Amino acid sequence: MSLLFRISGAFILLQVGLLCLGTEQVTADETSRVLAGIRLKYARLPGLTAPYTREVITRSMSMLGNHVKGDLATGRICFKPPFYLRLEQARPRKEIMVADGKTLWWYIPEKKEVHQYPFQKFGKELKVLGDIFQGLVRVEETFRVSMPPQKGLEGYRIALTPDPPWQEIDRIVLTVGRSYDIREIDIHNPFGSITRFRLKEPIPQRLDTDFFRFSPLPGVKVIKE
Repeated sequence: MSLLFRISGAFILLQVGLLCLGTEQVTADETSRVLAGIRLKYARLPGLTAPYTREVITRSMSMLGNHVKGDLATGRICFKPPFYLRLEQARPRKEIMVADGKTLWWYIPEKKEVHQYPFQKFGKELKVLGDIFQGLVRVEETFRVSMPPQKGLEGYRIALTPDPPWQEIDRIVLTVGRSYDIREIDIHNPFGSITRFRLKEPIPQRLDTDFFRFSPLPGVKVIKE
C-alpha cells in the first residue's frame, strides 16, 4: 500500500462506459453538465481547506457490507493550485504530509522522524488530487470518465479509470453533492481495497506557499526514501 493510500494520500468512475448497477442510463450531456458544475465551483478557488475522515476498507470488509468499519483517521486537507498539498492527520495519531512540487515529506511527531521522498515518486497520485481540487481540470487526459446509473443518489457519482492502467490505482470514484461539492473520494486499488476520504464543505482560502514547505526540527531523524 503506497504512502498516498496510508495517509492521504491527497486523491473517478467505476468502469469503462456505464456500469450495470441499474437500468437508468446517464447521457454524455448529463456527464458534461455535472463536470461543468464541479469546474465552476472549484476552478477559480485560490486554495482550500477541508476537514476529512479517512477510512481504509479491505476487500473482505467490503464483502461484509456496511456492518464492518475500517480503520478511521481524521484531519484536514489543504490545497493550493496547482500542486501544493498538505494533509494534517489528527487521529489516531498526529501525522503531517506536505508536498510542494519538489519534495514530499511525511512527518510522524511521536516517532521524531520524517520520511523524505522525491515528488516524482508520487507524481501521478498527487496530480490526481490536484486535478480533483481544481474541479477535475484536464482529467480526461489520463482517465476515462463516466457516470454510472444515479438512481437513489442525493447527488452524483463520477468514476475515473486510469488510461493507460496504473499499477497501484484501479479506479477513483467521486461522490458529489447537488451543489457540486466533492463529498467523497474512493481510491480503489487492484486488490479490492478502498481508501475513502469523506470531505466536509471546502473553505476557500488563500494559502501562502511557505505553508507547504517543511523544515525538520532539531532532533528529528530524516529518512530519505
